[in-house]
Amino acid sequence: MRVKCILCEKVEKIDDQLLIAKKLRNRPIHTYMCTDCNERIAKKTQERIATGKFHVYRSGKEPQTL
Repeated sequence: MRVKCILCEKVEKIDDQLLIAKKLRNRPIHTYMCTDCNERIAKKTQERIATGKFHVYRSGKEPQTL
């Protein structure tokens, strides 16, 4: 299956049997993000959390420390 990253618009080929491929086929609202973009966003988020000024607000749950 050919997929396109929503951030960098890089086209990749993934296996049809992967869970993400099945989600993309069955529910078009799901989007694909390549591993490079996913790692970059995760790294930036961890840096923002480390500053101490970033709070994750989740309704009905206790605040989590990451």
